[in-house]
Amino acid sequence: MQALEITAADRFFATRSDFDQCPMRDVLDRIGDQWSMLVILCLEEGTLRFGQLQRRIGDISPRVLTHTLRHLEQDGLVARQVFPTSPPRVDYSLTALGRSLHDTMQVLVHWATTNHQQIREARLRYANPSAEAV
Repeated sequence: MQALEITAADRFFATRSDFDQCPMRDVLDRIGDQWSMLVILCLEEGTLRFGQLQRRIGDISPRVLTHTLRHLEQDGLVARQVFPTSPPRVDYSLTALGRSLHDTMQVLVHWATTNHQQIREARLRYANPSAEAV
């Protein structure tokens, strides 16, 4: 009798009954939102201040950026350094763990960039099925 190899999907679905212990759900809940990924991508360029991050991302509110940075810091992905100046200066940078996530995200960024046009066209076809016949 041959033993079956346990796959990553098997491990994922085996933990479905205990949501708090599921690594995929726990980690992706934090980094799967649009803001966390954008912050990590921006910080790859180096240390940035809050205002610089907000300008680079563009359409993120200060409240949401603060919330996102706190979660990323809590998870050990972003380091926050406060300088005792007036007003206080705060710098954000990726930790080693954050850099390792960034390296992994690059594959997804490449895939999204490469396939973006096809996805937009598929959305248009889905929204307007009769346009295909034209």
